Amino acid sequence: MTTETIKTEYSTFKLNSLQLLALVILRIAIGWHLLYEGLIKLLTPDWSAASYLELSRWLFADFFQAIAANSTLLTMVNYLNIYGLILIGLGLILGCLTRLASIAGALLLLLYYVANPPFMASGLGIPTEGHYLIIDKTLIEAVILIILAVIPTGTFLGLDAFLFRKRSKSREQVAAPAENELKSEIPQPVPNFSTGRRELLKSLATVPFLGAFAVTLVKKQGWMSYEEKNLKDAVTSATIKTLNFAGLKDLKETPPLAPIGDKKFSRMILGGNLIGGWAHARDLIYVSKLVKAYHHKTKIFETLLLAEKCGINAILTNPILAQVINEYWKQHIGKIQFISDCGGEDLLERVQVSIDSGAAACYVQGGVADQLVQEGKIELIGKAVDLIRKNNLPAGIGAHFIETITACVDFGLKPDFWVKTLHHRNYWSANTPTENDNIYCRKPEATIEFMKTQTIPWIAFKILAAGAIPPKEGFQYAFENGADFICVGMYDFQIVEDVNLVMEILNGKMNRQRLWYA
Repeated sequence: MTTETIKTEYSTFKLNSLQLLALVILRIAIGWHLLYEGLIKLLTPDWSAASYLELSRWLFADFFQAIAANSTLLTMVNYLNIYGLILIGLGLILGCLTRLASIAGALLLLLYYVANPPFMASGLGIPTEGHYLIIDKTLIEAVILIILAVIPTGTFLGLDAFLFRKRSKSREQVAAPAENELKSEIPQPVPNFSTGRRELLKSLATVPFLGAFAVTLVKKQGWMSYEEKNLKDAVTSATIKTLNFAGLKDLKETPPLAPIGDKKFSRMILGGNLIGGWAHARDLIYVSKLVKAYHHKTKIFETLLLAEKCGINAILTNPILAQVINEYWKQHIGKIQFISDCGGEDLLERVQVSIDSGAAACYVQGGVADQLVQEGKIELIGKAVDLIRKNNLPAGIGAHFIETITACVDFGLKPDFWVKTLHHRNYWSANTPTENDNIYCRKPEATIEFMKTQTIPWIAFKILAAGAIPPKEGFQYAFENGADFICVGMYDFQIVEDVNLVMEILNGKMNRQRLWYA
């Protein structure tokens, strides 16, 4: 096994050929990965590092978030990301300016790491492939690039062998002009063309890898179906895996705020059922597990943050999610308000848990209120309302049945707001012989008429009948028929489009008979 001596401007290394070949393969592998990262970002319409920077919660978090908030700086960072990855990847594969490419790549990867480190215990970071214990792929690649910067393998196999050889020859000629002149007078031996050819081949030895990369990328693009081409590639680094849905750039206007008690809430409120996994999917029994799997903690944080950026300042949900919302607050990701439905077996206990968890408003969950009314325990609903008010929070009562609302009114209860279902019944599963988990407002006309008599704010929920009614149709129906606020469960890829629909309806002409009470 031969020993190769790598001479550079700065140092000399002696490694055997097998050791050098292993390092070259490692260099090419990392270059391949980074080049792919850069090209996929370039080929992905409207790719941005904004989400990655916004979720930064470690060192320099304020700096990263400031970049995400400044459109000019974000554009610059996006370009630096894309073209930096491409140039670094090319340099590593071709062995061209290997030391510079390695140092630049290591610095870029360390920035990715610092922005979102994989600290499992703290819940920080963007889990693209799972959770890690401090060390992840990004950090490993950065360390390897630091090593490759110390051992510039490009002079063994790569264009550096040609570049540095030419540079070395030119320096020798400048340093010894007299000697060169003397040699020119003496007959010189015929140049060894085989040696020069060998050096050239070593310089170009890694070019086929670049060709293989290009062929693979082209084939991948050609193999993808139309649907796949409309999805963003699963890339890592400063990228979060997302669907190709309407983004913040498509947001036209944010919903107005309106008061409930001494608090102000957006007219569109984010529903928490999908996030918590309570999916009313009729006989599709796997859907609840599916939405729970989709809504891992980071996805919940992304969804809440996107909702806030779209002007939605509240989420209405069960106190079970309070812990996640509290962590969202503690990590200073956002300030979305939490309206608790106080759902659970012990109503007063769940009210207290909600209050202690920082709820901005509380109400008796619709199913709970329905059951208590049917059991003749309306006074317990009154106790819950009193407990909420004693803690200086707006207190509400929810219901699926209009009879629950009328019974509470007849009993003398006067909440600060109602939370009542509202949707029409002109959809397929509402007209089946057996009613299961498919109808949430059984008497919409009676609900609309009675709520005209109520002079307190009304949050309408289940307005899409758990996905059976198109959003534009459901939103229009709810606002035209008296809702002051609508609560809508949404995936992250639906939020911008739904907010735009709400604003189109609110800004348009509505045949609304009930006055706005918020």
